[in-house]
Amino acid sequence: MSIPGVEKEGKYIYRIKKTGNMRVDAIVLADYETIDEEAIEQLKNVATLPGIVKAAYAMPDIHWGYGFPIGGVAAFDLEDGIISPGGVGFDINCGVRMLVVDGNPDIVRKNLENLIKRIYENVPVGVGETSDLRFSKNDFKKIVEQGAKKVVEMGYGTEEDLLRIEDSGVLEESDFSDVSEEAYERGKDELGTLGAGNHFIEIQLVEEVYDEEIASVFGIKRGDITILIHTGSRGFGHQIATDYIKYMRDNLKEHNKNLPDKQLINAPFKSEWGQAYYSAMNCAANYAFANRQIITHMIRKAFKSVVGMNVRLVYDVAHNIAKVEEYEIDGRKRKVIVHRKGATRAFGPGNPALPELFKKTGQPVIIPGSMGTASYILVGTKKAEEMTFGSTAHGAGRALGRREATRELTVNHVLKELESKGIKIMAKSKKGIVEEAPEAYKNVDKVVQIVDELGISLKIAKCIPLGVVKG
Repeated sequence: MSIPGVEKEGKYIYRIKKTGNMRVDAIVLADYETIDEEAIEQLKNVATLPGIVKAAYAMPDIHWGYGFPIGGVAAFDLEDGIISPGGVGFDINCGVRMLVVDGNPDIVRKNLENLIKRIYENVPVGVGETSDLRFSKNDFKKIVEQGAKKVVEMGYGTEEDLLRIEDSGVLEESDFSDVSEEAYERGKDELGTLGAGNHFIEIQLVEEVYDEEIASVFGIKRGDITILIHTGSRGFGHQIATDYIKYMRDNLKEHNKNLPDKQLINAPFKSEWGQAYYSAMNCAANYAFANRQIITHMIRKAFKSVVGMNVRLVYDVAHNIAKVEEYEIDGRKRKVIVHRKGATRAFGPGNPALPELFKKTGQPVIIPGSMGTASYILVGTKKAEEMTFGSTAHGAGRALGRREATRELTVNHVLKELESKGIKIMAKSKKGIVEEAPEAYKNVDKVVQIVDELGISLKIAKCIPLGVVKG
């Protein structure tokens, strides 16, 4: 296979030199065989956007998305650059959180079925599923402006948790007045719910540790039981993305008239619409941090009631987000708005954004696989800050679309495969099981090998699944 214009620059590094309207090169960090041609075209389109700096990047889990490819990273100058809903995604701050269980792992394994059942009962799952929790509009406003910090104040966790969440679980430039009534209506009853699609709660075993010293700082060791929560801002974030795509189309026609793809709709970051979207996006990100915090509380209750064990937070990372960060570019420090669309922040040791706890090690990075395959915890690096705007991969990345998966696989096949590996599953939808089958995803081991060899995040531990809760 040969993709026109894609030149090998090094192991796992491919460059597409700027041509036509591209303002910068595009760089793909991947195994050549897994590069998605459609996603490459999207990356080249991203490279045409105003104010883009350095290059448009693709992580090894790159695949086609809305406007920007999933697994895409791009940074835009704060003064003359843009912000784009397509560069963040509809599930704003879809992210992943790792927990670890204190106590004898054998007890967890013996009670695995009961634990999965209790989590399934405690955490509402599925499309449009709502929670029994009810917050006043004023409390909801505080939650989306103060994120995990607010729900911890309400009793859904501890102050210690906040040290182990990206940005302490709150993005402060958030104003509820930039959120539509429709977004509020969609989000008000979904706090504490998992959703469907690729979202999951997974009980895992730490099978391998590659760096015991850093693993110890993170709070895990070989043989521990961990839990991954993968979910985001639910209908609230989706509506915010939908709203602002429409607002930008209606109000910024002249600005967006020459886009190579209408899905790249955007606003100048410093404009009224750019600032309003940024604020609303931060509200959705805070919602997602709060959502994962409330789900953590429900999982803690499940473990306490079934096996009498405590559950600690390891770390929580965002995947779909745009953030103002500072980097050295062309010999000078510049503030940029970094879009990570299906990518994980991977700050290295000493980064001022990290709490003291992770100053020496660098930031924990969590890369989940698909159900039935391994997940990894890694650590961020200085190299990522120099090479990819402090970014790394976010998961395995889809190899088959959802329709393709349902055409090629059956629910019985997937369940037998999971059973053969000793993995227990509870799911709301049979269709969802097929759509999220391991075969629908790229090889997560390979994705992790690539980022590790490139040095943009380094392997710390590998976890294998024992039980899965799906929407």
